[in-house]
Amino acid sequence: MTQAELGAALGWGEKGANRLAQYETNYWVPKKELVTEMAKILDVNPWTLYDATTMDATEFMELLFWIDEFNPSAINLFQLETYPGEKCNSSEDTAVRYHDNDSWPAHPPVGLWINYGFANDFMKEWVIRKEELRSGKITKDEYFEWKINWPHIVLQLSRQKSKLFIMN
Repeated sequence: MTQAELGAALGWGEKGANRLAQYETNYWVPKKELVTEMAKILDVNPWTLYDATTMDATEFMELLFWIDEFNPSAINLFQLETYPGEKCNSSEDTAVRYHDNDSWPAHPPVGLWINYGFANDFMKEWVIRKEELRSGKITKDEYFEWKINWPHIVLQLSRQKSKLFIMN
């Protein structure tokens, strides 16, 4: 469907394509009702019409942090390990297995593997912080402080380590 056709379906007449182009270029922002109407005409979920590319890795992590804050058992992180002594590509079996115990849900969980530099590094750090919380090394308040100051605290610590390395 062209912009002109969508504009006509919305009842905008001949200038419909121009108006849609202004939304597309973020010159104007459509109201929720308009997005819903466009989605009905296009037969898509309204969320597909929102620009999801504006979220960077930091915003993605902050979203996960808030999910974790309001539902602490929703996100369970763990560091995967390779089989000791196994050479790379020595097996075609790519299944990830776990040892069933009371920590796992009744049905096998779904795994998520992130292969995106910053997000992966952030997740690794988060695994460490959640483990520190679980083991009692840090308190819930310290864990929360880490989350709300992240990534600034990470960058600050990283710079301090760099300075120490340079000074030594």
